[in-house]
Amino acid sequence: MGGSIAALGIGLAVIGAGIGIGQIGAKSAEAIARQPEASGDIRGAMILTAALVEGAALIGIIVAFLVA
Repeated sequence: MGGSIAALGIGLAVIGAGIGIGQIGAKSAEAIARQPEASGDIRGAMILTAALVEGAALIGIIVAFLVA
């Protein structure tokens, strides 16, 4: 039973990170299209935010492994 709960937790963490990074990419591409002169600032904020989302997903995966 513990293995299936861990798999569920890992799956939710990965799905959440995928959705989050997809939203970050879509909104930043839209922002760059609207204001091309700010593309450097937008790209930097996008990379930082995507890294934070990946970190949160990694913590979720580790916690799911430790709970199982």
